[in-house]
Amino acid sequence: MLKRLVTLPAGKVGKWVLVVVWLGLVGVGGGFAAQLQEVQKNDAKTWLPSDAESTRAFDIFEDNFADTDTASAIVVYARDGGITAADRSKVDRDRAEFTGLAKGQVSPVVPSADGAALLLNVPLETDESDFTAIRDSVERVREIATAGTAAGLAVHVTGEAGTGADLVDAFSGIDTTLLFATIAVVAAILLLTYRSPVLWLVPLIAVGLSSLVANAAVYLLADNAGLLVNGQSASILPVLVFGVGTDYALLIIARYREELRRRQDRHTAMAVALRRSLPAIVASAATVVLALLCLLTATMNSTRGLGPVAMIGIVVAFLAMSTLLPALLVILGRWVFWPLIPRYQSEIATTDAMADHGVWSRLAGQVQRRPRLLWAASAVVLVGLAIGTTSLHTGLPPEQLFLKEVDSTTGQRVLATHFPAGSSAPLDIIARGSAENEVRSAAAATPGVAGVAPAERGGDWVHLTAVLADAPDSKEAERTVDRLRTAVHAVPDADALVSGRTAVIVDTNRATQRDERLIIPLILLVVFTVLALLLRAVVAAGLLLASVVLSFAAALGASSLIFNAIGHPRVDKSLPLIGFLFLVALGVDYTIFLMTRAREEVAAANHEQGVVRALAVTGAVITSAGLVLAATFAVLAVLPTVNTLQQGLLVAVGVLLDTFIVRTVLVPALALDVGQRIWWPSRLGARRPDPSAGEPELVAAP
Repeated sequence: MLKRLVTLPAGKVGKWVLVVVWLGLVGVGGGFAAQLQEVQKNDAKTWLPSDAESTRAFDIFEDNFADTDTASAIVVYARDGGITAADRSKVDRDRAEFTGLAKGQVSPVVPSADGAALLLNVPLETDESDFTAIRDSVERVREIATAGTAAGLAVHVTGEAGTGADLVDAFSGIDTTLLFATIAVVAAILLLTYRSPVLWLVPLIAVGLSSLVANAAVYLLADNAGLLVNGQSASILPVLVFGVGTDYALLIIARYREELRRRQDRHTAMAVALRRSLPAIVASAATVVLALLCLLTATMNSTRGLGPVAMIGIVVAFLAMSTLLPALLVILGRWVFWPLIPRYQSEIATTDAMADHGVWSRLAGQVQRRPRLLWAASAVVLVGLAIGTTSLHTGLPPEQLFLKEVDSTTGQRVLATHFPAGSSAPLDIIARGSAENEVRSAAAATPGVAGVAPAERGGDWVHLTAVLADAPDSKEAERTVDRLRTAVHAVPDADALVSGRTAVIVDTNRATQRDERLIIPLILLVVFTVLALLLRAVVAAGLLLASVVLSFAAALGASSLIFNAIGHPRVDKSLPLIGFLFLVALGVDYTIFLMTRAREEVAAANHEQGVVRALAVTGAVITSAGLVLAATFAVLAVLPTVNTLQQGLLVAVGVLLDTFIVRTVLVPALALDVGQRIWWPSRLGARRPDPSAGEPELVAAP
């Protein structure tokens, strides 16, 4: 199968066929790719597990109450020294004007106990197909609330609608910004790597076209097959395609460049380069794809949906880099490498080939001389960084979501100052109408509940709202949710359910913890199996898996220290799981590239020579690949939210640790110290060293 695959892009006819096929895919899919945002679903229900109590409450609410497509805009008016009569008149006029804008009943004016603030709850219509609708409605509310405001009266719009509007405003046009930032980063690294005015464009074009095709495929599956796409997966998709696709391109081009020096015909050179490099790349892509498939076992809808979306990106990037990129390189010929054009040489000296790799040859020599000291020292460094995980604080409240101050965040703080902390996000209680009084009494008597609002009826059901005494994201509020659920569940024949922001947080935390306990072992099993099959060595697979896990722990610890240093210590509950997925599945790539080359070299010479030589010849290209992947994920920092910044930093830090410590020092030094036993149970693990073995021919990294 591999031979048939490499003959297509390396063939004199096949190369043109592949280019035409990819151009056709881009032509058909380009229009669909531009519509990806239209199929995104970002409401709370699509993120939660289907069996969560919050989700079941949402379902009942949708089926029995008219105003299900609404979000609350909490308008808070505050004045130091106390609200005046003029302020109260202003709020009454605003309430009358809000009535024509709201979908449903605007709440009565609620004064604070300290007399320094007033509150209005304005239900606004939402539209899943048009994210800008809620932003426009909130902007109109803010215009009304701030118009004619007397000096000293502060006005803020917060609540679910206010936060949603600020998110829409913050992400407006960000898709284009993210794409251009990613392209700029990849282009800069390719220019520095190749030092050619032309060559860098070829992989960039190939990966750019693959990104369009991946977006189109995700859109079509979301629109026709029910694939769940949210803002998280849509943001990660182009970053993943550009990062992974460029990695594959660097490895293929490096091997192709070397083969051009050995063969006159560029078609033959590409065929050989693909035949030697694709096994490692296939193993790398398979590891990531299988790890992503593990996400299908998740209970969190958002986590489960990320798996197939990211998998599509990996598969399309792999196909483009193994077919379109080689075809373009063969069509363009040797001149594309100008000014460093690889010329054919009838004979290539091998005795001093290590010298061709400069600093990497010297580093390999250092590792060879002191393997035990170096692997132990690098392990100590990683363990030291891993201790930083003790400073990790999970649970990112909405008011800490934005990188800059927004009106909804300011409003949250004002509410917490003058009203019960849970006023901005009351809990929703759904119960049978026949048990309304009993449920109301049970809820009101629950410790931590500040008050229960009047009921709204829908069919056989009743909807009550309960305001918490504590901040919605606090541990105290989460404990109140558990107490409240216990209380209302005990009411006979009430079928009561509790939802709302804090209840969603509780359900999300528990589902995420369950997913971590299941998915992390599955990913480790997948990675171990792929490594064992690829290297045909159980010992090597076990040691490499341990190194990757240690690297992840170090990355999480180092990132936690960075988060604290930049003023964003709290992280989203899903960050450790998502970070583990990408760092273990992607971080093992560089070890795969190194150890597959080491196995090739060990088979040609002996264990020590093979490992040292593999480190020398793979050093430059794998380092470039690591820098590309780290830089592309770091591009997530251009997004305006803390969780995306943290995702990008965590993966970037982890990839750099894998590239410069794990793959460069820890793994080769450990392999040298363990010796040939690392290849057990393959024949390489039992082979006796041959002191007469000559120096094998050095070729580029796979």
